[in-house]
Amino acid sequence: MSYKHLKHFIDTLEKAGELIRIKTYVDPKLEIAEITDRVSKSPGGGKALLFENTGYDFPVLINSMGSYKRMCLALGVQELDDVASEIEGLFKMLSKPKESILDKLSMLPKLSQFASWMPKVVSGKGSCQEVVMADPDLAKLPVMQCWPKDGGPFITLPVIHTKDPNNGSRNVGMYRMQVFDKTMTGMHWHKHKVSAKHFMEYKKLNKRMPVAVILGGDPVYTYSATAPLPENVDEYMLAGFLRKRKVELVKCITQPELEVPADADFVIEGYVDPGEELIWEGPFGDHTGYYSLADWYPRFHVTCITHRKDAVYPSTIVGIPPQEDAWIGKATERIFLAPIKMTLVPEIVDMDMPVEGVFHNLVIAQIKKDYAGQAQKVMNAMWGAGQMMFNKILVVTDEGTGIQDYKQLAQYVFRHLNPATDIYLSQGPMDVLDHSCSKMGFGGKMCIDGTKKYEEEIDENYELGITNYELKEAVLMERFPEIKGVNAALLKMDISCLLVAVEKNRPFHIKELNDRLYELPEMAGIKMVLYVEHTVDVSDLPSALWRFCNNLDPKRDSFVVNLPLPNGKRRAGIGFDGTLKTRILDNFERDWPNIIVADDATIRKVDEKWKALDLGPFIASPSLKYKHQIYGEEAVVQQ
Repeated sequence: MSYKHLKHFIDTLEKAGELIRIKTYVDPKLEIAEITDRVSKSPGGGKALLFENTGYDFPVLINSMGSYKRMCLALGVQELDDVASEIEGLFKMLSKPKESILDKLSMLPKLSQFASWMPKVVSGKGSCQEVVMADPDLAKLPVMQCWPKDGGPFITLPVIHTKDPNNGSRNVGMYRMQVFDKTMTGMHWHKHKVSAKHFMEYKKLNKRMPVAVILGGDPVYTYSATAPLPENVDEYMLAGFLRKRKVELVKCITQPELEVPADADFVIEGYVDPGEELIWEGPFGDHTGYYSLADWYPRFHVTCITHRKDAVYPSTIVGIPPQEDAWIGKATERIFLAPIKMTLVPEIVDMDMPVEGVFHNLVIAQIKKDYAGQAQKVMNAMWGAGQMMFNKILVVTDEGTGIQDYKQLAQYVFRHLNPATDIYLSQGPMDVLDHSCSKMGFGGKMCIDGTKKYEEEIDENYELGITNYELKEAVLMERFPEIKGVNAALLKMDISCLLVAVEKNRPFHIKELNDRLYELPEMAGIKMVLYVEHTVDVSDLPSALWRFCNNLDPKRDSFVVNLPLPNGKRRAGIGFDGTLKTRILDNFERDWPNIIVADDATIRKVDEKWKALDLGPFIASPSLKYKHQIYGEEAVVQQ
């Protein structure tokens, strides 16, 4: 279904019991984010929140797609897999041989349907232009500051329009925008993004680059801007397909080269001058759960702001998972499974991106395995495709297990894993926000082949052995004072993996400790050890895995051990260093960001007004869980 405007979606959420209106005054600076963080981490993602009293003329909608149900409502489907099934059906129909004239004629209705999804530019003004600010001023919008160490207020849900100056092809993407003054923001597009490529083309031509930003409208616009589409596919074609109705566009007022959806809530028009000096933008509490460090980005100059008479300002927060973006990512995981299967990896059966992996860090792929080396074939195909090139850890398994039950999955993977032969290390492009890479945007990758092995894939020189389920955590901590916590619970579940919290105090400490641990008889058969910082609670498995995945460069931080056995064979284990890296202890030259937590003053303010918010039983700040894990007031700056 299509939504006429954002208020239509709000009404739908309210009728479904998925929205709470908050009439008490709440400050967009830090307070909205703190309330939303508490609600979004509630079971099932809590509710969507509409803050109606912010000190501005416009209410703020947040967490509107922050659950499975609300994500389905946003896309107008009963289940997210319904979209994938429809896409798969279209692929099969289009690729089916057309042997007769009747076969070809049968395609006409479907081709007509395709045409009905294509965006269309209409004449005149749209409802997004009902009000034109005589003096454009971003300070009149309730732009939020989400976290205390953010560089300032950021527009967090902007749908940004640019065009290639050479062929006129449109790109619609989502890149955060730090507000610097009433008519200027940063434009945080990474070098891998299409808009950044457009920017470089304008730079070659020495021309100003027109840019238009919308907020609101049909929530499908917001989702489509985040979708990992090929460069030559218009995001509004995807939006038209999802809403089963074409997107109607109108020309911008001061940047007429660009068109925007007529039913958007806000339009911010302007330009980027490629010849202008860049601006120092950030830091920003990002979806990784860490602050992304400040860097140089283009300046966006506002030339016009228009909006609907009844405009609602949509926003989101990102931070320590789970947040609203986890559900947007879940939609992408389900929707884009079909195109991956039909065009890239035909053997893929299912795919999952665990929340703890914050999208790019951890991906699980289930395949129909028919021959030796197929997991490696899939690895190469996926790492070479679009935004999958940013994937850090890829786990490949087969139809012998499901991948939604993580316990069953882990048991299966470790049962068939030889740490010495079934873990593949590589390197390549990484997300610019990945702070663990020794060089920004370039680092290590790992594929774990957790499939059942064919004879050709088995190295007979190794003995996998049986895990020692009687390992005593206290014994390890007594022998090694630097070990501050051990979680051996997975061993008791037939998952051959140990979590260890370590307080590092010397160079190469983790490698040395890993070697010494594996010399112990108690470690016999344990295939993998994950090391995290001593401040991490290893008994909290989701939190520990989130920290581990963020802090690991698999190629640099992995240590394989091969130990001889009396029978002439060997047993293997592997350790992974998921701790904080520094120059002194790890020869790591980049600054290391801090994790994101709310400040005490904001937590106290929200505690005090909680009852007046009518949000139900009191929810304590999620930040309290992580306060002791921060490294100080700022990022760890290398000395």
